[in-house]
Amino acid sequence: MDRSQFDAVIFDMDGVLIDSEPLWKIAMEEAFQSVGCNITRKDFQKTVGLRIDEVVRFWYKERGWEGLTPEQLEDVIMQKMVALIQANGEPLPGVLETIDYLRQNGFKIGLGTSSYRVLIDAVLETLQLTTSFDFTHSAEDEIMGKPHPAVYLTVAARLNVAPQKCLVIEDSFNGVVAGLAAQMKVVCIPEKTHHPDERLAIATKNYPNMLEFLKDFSS
Repeated sequence: MDRSQFDAVIFDMDGVLIDSEPLWKIAMEEAFQSVGCNITRKDFQKTVGLRIDEVVRFWYKERGWEGLTPEQLEDVIMQKMVALIQANGEPLPGVLETIDYLRQNGFKIGLGTSSYRVLIDAVLETLQLTTSFDFTHSAEDEIMGKPHPAVYLTVAARLNVAPQKCLVIEDSFNGVVAGLAAQMKVVCIPEKTHHPDERLAIATKNYPNMLEFLKDFSS
């Protein structure tokens, strides 16, 4: 991949910086079970890449429950996720090396995620990356979450880089669609539970892991 065509690299967070998908599944299974709504890990594949409020609304419409409002259940999930991240969060292989390379070579670095700000802060603090990004942004602050391109377009604007000069690193279909819709090139490093997903072939390029991406990008 020709790195000279890019001025900025924008990372997704969940499944890209941190293997948070298993943590999400634990937090959501426990939260949904607490209101008598049994949702399997396979079920959660339907909502990967969406904001948590969209996930909760989706399942409230599909299954319904009593006891907690969707907003209250969101809060329960968030509290569980912060605790799980702080206890178990580790960077995925190649993440720290890739960010170091990008900083040393003058690329602007952004973060565009469906996760809420409280989770962004928890992840960056746990991974010791609080000063590594030029701008971080949550789709919580957008009217539309992924696959709408708004979150990535906002990051590009705040980095003062044209979308066409941005490279997005994603792991999910909704995220890939969002990056492409923003007129950006998109590298997909599929989170293992998304594999195989033939839809991910729409990405500009796919890699098995971040280290393989860095090897290609830096060569």
